[in-house]
Amino acid sequence: MSIEKVMAYFRELGIEDRIREFDVSSATVALAAEALGCEPKRIAKSLAFVVDGAPVLVVAAGDAKVSNPKFKERFAAKAKMTTPGETVGLIGHAVGGVCPFAVNDGVPVWLDVSLKRFETVFPACGSSNSAIELTLGELERYSGASGWVDVCKDWE
Repeated sequence: MSIEKVMAYFRELGIEDRIREFDVSSATVALAAEALGCEPKRIAKSLAFVVDGAPVLVVAAGDAKVSNPKFKERFAAKAKMTTPGETVGLIGHAVGGVCPFAVNDGVPVWLDVSLKRFETVFPACGSSNSAIELTLGELERYSGASGWVDVCKDWE
């Protein structure tokens, strides 16, 4: 199960105890915000795409929407999200628990600038009822991010 992979990864970093598991679902931005008691925009949602046949993960603020023109300009491809059936195999986590930690080898993780408004954000931890609060520096470091991108709209 994906949360075990994420827990093992965070155990190596000494922060496994920061993972929060809920008795309720946190599978959507709204549900995660409700479970955490925070604003939906502070949820760091992980969006899985296929670009030239390969998976790409973009982590964006909960209130941001992918801008097709910006995505195409940055990745030279149309924004095509993975299907729920493809997501586990390509990324390593199921829809509802997709996160930028302990992903399959070779999956680049990009952080969208929509997150830069916040000191801390809440990404999932591999299950539909988990999250962790991280600073942006921690998110960048622990996700092994390839860098920052500007591929979203409607958050400004």
